[in-house]
Amino acid sequence: MIFLDKYNNTKNIRFKSFKKTLDICHQRNLKIIVETGTARGKTKFFFIKKFNWKDGMSTPIFAEYSKFVNGKLHTCDISANNINNAKKFTKNFENYIEFYVKDSLIFLKEFNEPIDLLYLDSLDGHDPIAASNHQLKEAQIAIKKLHIKSLILLDDKGSKTNLSLNFFLANKYKIIYETEFQILLSQ
Repeated sequence: MIFLDKYNNTKNIRFKSFKKTLDICHQRNLKIIVETGTARGKTKFFFIKKFNWKDGMSTPIFAEYSKFVNGKLHTCDISANNINNAKKFTKNFENYIEFYVKDSLIFLKEFNEPIDLLYLDSLDGHDPIAASNHQLKEAQIAIKKLHIKSLILLDDKGSKTNLSLNFFLANKYKIIYETEFQILLSQ
């Protein structure tokens, strides 16, 4: 998956966990990715949109992987502005992405396909209590849509993952990879 090399930027502090996750996805033939919290990029000089490497750029990475495996990325964000920015970054992969402007809890309840890779990154981590409670609710909804080969990638370790990690561990998931910022789980 040579295409990943372009995302290996020194500012992309999440690259290693994205690469590890997608390597395992490819080995397991996983093609349906569900992402809560769309990578929004940043605006420079009021109108030029740029990658925001500190966000990790999950949406472009997952979109390009989806094209590579003929899969589908389903990405949800409550902000229409974030979704519109993500559409600009991923226009070359538009046939492999479904965008949803919706609360992630409603989106996950309504999503009715098995999930191969679940990436939970809703809410900003400035309020760890609210972010952790929200991610736990997402986990409780999404777990019913996972299968034996599914992967779960939790973002913002230590701020958003405080409750969801214990929930997944209690439900027979194991940590298979971990960085300072993310946790990857599988059964």
